[in-house]
Amino acid sequence: MIKLTARQKTFLDKLRDLYHERREAVHYTTVAERLGVSKFSAYDMLRVLEQKGVAGSEYLLSAGRRGPGRSQIVFYPTASNIEEEREVSEEWLQLKRRLLDELHEARDFDYREKLSDFLARLPDLRAPLEYCAGMIAALLLNLDWLKEKVSERNPLNALSGLVMTGEAGMGTLAGLTLGSMMIVGESSLTERLLASVRRYQGLLPQLSKENKNRLSEFLQEALVIF
Repeated sequence: MIKLTARQKTFLDKLRDLYHERREAVHYTTVAERLGVSKFSAYDMLRVLEQKGVAGSEYLLSAGRRGPGRSQIVFYPTASNIEEEREVSEEWLQLKRRLLDELHEARDFDYREKLSDFLARLPDLRAPLEYCAGMIAALLLNLDWLKEKVSERNPLNALSGLVMTGEAGMGTLAGLTLGSMMIVGESSLTERLLASVRRYQGLLPQLSKENKNRLSEFLQEALVIF
């Protein structure tokens, strides 16, 4: 059981409130404003919570999170008790079912149109676990199309021996997608994919072991569709 001081719990509770209110990671200055403390105090405390394993952080680009710009650090709460973990699991199951259903349906639509739709909706997936799941779905859809462009070699087969290795398999998925697109000379969607993959690769190492397992299981289930 993780032990927190009263002050640490106050910051964690406020971080949770803001995260659930906004459905995205929170900048430390926002926490500082809500609690009426200095931004330095908020930053230091959120770092302490991160070290204790009840908060996580990630770096995002400013100016709408796209294109050139200075990066900023944002924080999000991680599950620390049974009640919260159950809530996350229920939300995860709903998202996973929706993404698997969409992958089933996507094969009946125009590749470019559906992949473009997937990429357009990625920014709406605020939580790191949700974003990575949406990215995996988009990458698999892209690889399914690319297998028709690379002769008899199916890039999806390369994942069959890696999906059980968790983060390595999920990282390989991104590399296979971008590498295959370069081979076939497909460039119209490459830049959009690359921008999304950068965030995906940055988020993967920061996920908890349990969330990595969730993503690995999702990848295995999604591969069955293809």
